[in-house]
Amino acid sequence: MTEKTSPRPAGRELQLGVLTFVEHTGITSLPGRVTSRGLEDGLALFELIEDLGYEAGYVRSRHLQPFLSAPLPFLAAAGQRVRRLLLGTQVIPLRFENAGRLAEEIATTDLLTQGRLRIGVSSGYSAKDAVNMRAFGEPRGTVREHVDRTLHDLLSFLEGETVAMADTHIETIEPGTPLRVQPQVPGLRGRLSYGAATVRSAELAGALGLGLRLNTMNPDDGSGRSFEELQAELIRIYRQASSDAGYGDGWVSVGRLALPVHDDADLEAFDGIITDDAWNQRAHREGAEVTEIGGQAAVFGRVHADAPEEVARTLSEDVALQAADELIICLPMDRPLELVRRIATTFAQEVAPLLRDA
Repeated sequence: MTEKTSPRPAGRELQLGVLTFVEHTGITSLPGRVTSRGLEDGLALFELIEDLGYEAGYVRSRHLQPFLSAPLPFLAAAGQRVRRLLLGTQVIPLRFENAGRLAEEIATTDLLTQGRLRIGVSSGYSAKDAVNMRAFGEPRGTVREHVDRTLHDLLSFLEGETVAMADTHIETIEPGTPLRVQPQVPGLRGRLSYGAATVRSAELAGALGLGLRLNTMNPDDGSGRSFEELQAELIRIYRQASSDAGYGDGWVSVGRLALPVHDDADLEAFDGIITDDAWNQRAHREGAEVTEIGGQAAVFGRVHADAPEEVARTLSEDVALQAADELIICLPMDRPLELVRRIATTFAQEVAPLLRDA
């Protein structure tokens, strides 16, 4: 409920980031869609994001799809093309990861990017997990148990847990020396965030001292509350858990799909997105069950498609965004690069100043 909303901590200005899909080759498998957004175009988009004044650029991570499956090499390359921009993931799915190997790769990439990584991790599994078995193996125990174990191991390795003692076969290291996952980067653990959509996940993120990532979809608890109210409640719960665990207010990022519209050509370009959004919002208002891939009832965040001043106004009224530290603009996945660049540019130049003033 709105009265439970926690305002953004005093003195924090809302930061702005951009989240995008990156394709490996620039050709999607979506019927009727051929775009020009391969790896090189993804890197060029990050250069534009930096030039436009955004604080951070994020990439989505997908397996068994044409989209970016290994985000860390991409972010290492992006780090050589931009000098100020923070670089992150939304999110690395821990269902598919080995904690030790992931800790090595995150730390190495952070060194290559001069400490600019803002990694997001989460469970990232489908209700139909059989499709992942051949490529990624079976989870140990339930998927939830597997993900929780991987998360705790990852954090422990980043903190410098002694995993073994050196013997005579470890070159250049004195036998009996404690061995840790390398490299060790002080402070890196504190820059990780957890992608959450439930009370349990929000409390877990706060209790572990991680940031909180909320995206454009949330489980529907049947209370009739709006998407924004559901997320505002998660933020309140997260900040309380973070404070109780001694980590202060924590850090909250929320993702929103914003499409500034200038003319009928823009409306035509965004037509499918706007139509789907209208159906989702009407279904939620009427109490119809909308399901997501995992098979659970879900409520979707609205698509802010309107004139730039209206986009700024509706975002400023978002009770979850009022409580967050960072707004991540989610760019659509199946649109030409030129259109995606235009969305990012228009938002930065015409929406962001109004939103920050609000």
